[in-house]
This record gives sequence, structure tokens and C-alpha cells, in this order.
Amino acid sequence: MDDRLNIVQALFKNNCLLCGASAKGNFCASCRDSLPHSPPQHCVVCALPLRESRICGACLANPPAFDHSVAAMSYAFPVDALLHSLKYQANLSMASVLADLLTARIDPDALPDFIVPMPLHPARLRDRGFNQALEIARGVSRKLGVALLPGICRRIKDTPSQTGLPWKEREKNIRNAFSCEADLRGKRVAMLDDVMTTGTTLNELAKALRKSGAAHVSGWVVARTLSSHDKIS
Repeated sequence: MDDRLNIVQALFKNNCLLCGASAKGNFCASCRDSLPHSPPQHCVVCALPLRESRICGACLANPPAFDHSVAAMSYAFPVDALLHSLKYQANLSMASVLADLLTARIDPDALPDFIVPMPLHPARLRDRGFNQALEIARGVSRKLGVALLPGICRRIKDTPSQTGLPWKEREKNIRNAFSCEADLRGKRVAMLDDVMTTGTTLNELAKALRKSGAAHVSGWVVARTLSSHDKIS
């Protein structure tokens, strides 16, 4: 899939990234319609599917430190492959594609004051060479006209990847992993990351933003996993 994306991007700049058909944007109408869009009925806080109400029982019982979240897509094929292409294949041109998907889901009448990309620990940044959340955030910031603040928060703990941990262990793993050095009193802040799984990483960053005075904190992600275990805990 990654090789195909690279070939299509190189040869068909005005064609669909997935099938190569003529397209005005990144995808043809057929491929765009077939993307795993987030469910229309979902919790406004954690973005998990809901049949009724606006806030799920888990968020009512144990509210996270963020107020609201937006997930452009569900974490499924081919969006997972697009994210993989950026994050693990260093296909940086994919950041703009993913930024477009996320921007399309943001309410232009409810924009924050700032966007804060999910920080990487310096050791992880050295290994990877770039921060995928920051690369996506650059495009979102530019398209929405919202200031990007990439340097106000730091990841001060080099924690193991959340992906390889049981979901109940993730909160302990990421606890106190971030620090924020800015005066955010009264400000509305959107955290931006590539994928939201349990929400624990976003929740921990939101706690640091709250300590800096943020009045309202949102989580913006390209994709949200929809496993039954994906609960804020």
C-alpha cells in the first residue's frame, strides 16, 4: 500500500491517491465516499459511537480533562495505511492529505485560539526525524487560520509506546508525561494527534494544558479506533 501511494503521488498529481482516477482533490468521489468516516452519532467528548444522548456513560462517570473531541475518520483501511505511510515510511507529503481530512470535520464557527500538536520525547524525535502530529498540524493551522504553538508543551517522560500496552495499563504509562510552559489563562486550545485509541495520551496532555490555565480543551485526531475497550479510564 505504501509503495502504491508513493507511485500514485509521483505520477498522478491530479488523480485519486487510492485508485488513480481523475480527481479534483486527493480522492475521487467514489474513494472519498468509501473512506471509513466517523459515525454520525457519537459522544461529543470521546468520539465513540452512541445510539442516543450526546455524552457516553464513561465520560459522564469519569470526565476527562478535555471538553470535546473531533475525529475525522475511524481507524480502518485505507486511512490506517495513509497514517502508516506518514508515520513509519516518512512520506511527509501525506501530512497535507491527512490535514485536509481533519480540517473538513472542524466547525469553522467554533475555532480555538491555538493548536498544540502532540509532542514527542526528544529521544523519539531523534529516532524518527519528525513529529507526525506537528506535520499534520501545520496544514490544519494554515487551512483554518488558527495559530500553531508547537513549542509550549514538552514530553518529559520517554514512555513505551501505548500501542503495545493493555488498555488498562496506558493511563499509568503516560501519567505526568507532559509539561506546558505558557500562560493559557482563558484560552481555548485544540490538541492535535494522528490517532486516538483509549484517549489517555490526550487526557494527560489536557491536564498539563489545564494547569497552564486553558479554559477549554479539545482533542483533534485524524482517526479514532472504535474497539469496545476504547474508553477514557
